[in-house]
Amino acid sequence: METATADPGTAEEGGLNRAFAALSDPLRRRLVARLAQGDATVNELAEPFAVTLQAVSKHLKVLEEAGLITRSRDAQRRPCHLDAAALGRLTAWLDGYRQAVEERYERLDALLASEEHHHDHDQDHPGQR
Repeated sequence: METATADPGTAEEGGLNRAFAALSDPLRRRLVARLAQGDATVNELAEPFAVTLQAVSKHLKVLEEAGLITRSRDAQRRPCHLDAAALGRLTAWLDGYRQAVEERYERLDALLASEEHHHDHDQDHPGQR
């Protein structure tokens, strides 16, 4: 199985780097979690946090520059939206590695089961092989 690696010089790799860097901050991860429940304005997003609106706006700008969220204008509101496609790209990248690791463990399990079978056979039938 070939893993889902991105060429370090590609735009895809740059996008992954920006997205993972943006998600390295706990407050930004909480903002993403909140936006997963539905669109929200900066005021709505800032409400549960003990930080200024300006700080939340800066965090949202980082998420937007990383391509994880978008903003639109709805009359007087400027709601933020989670970009599901961006999260899908991160998930796909991680999933490639998860699958590779699972396949290695499955091969190891099969090898150990085979060795156990041979060991059991040798104990049941000494001198035969």
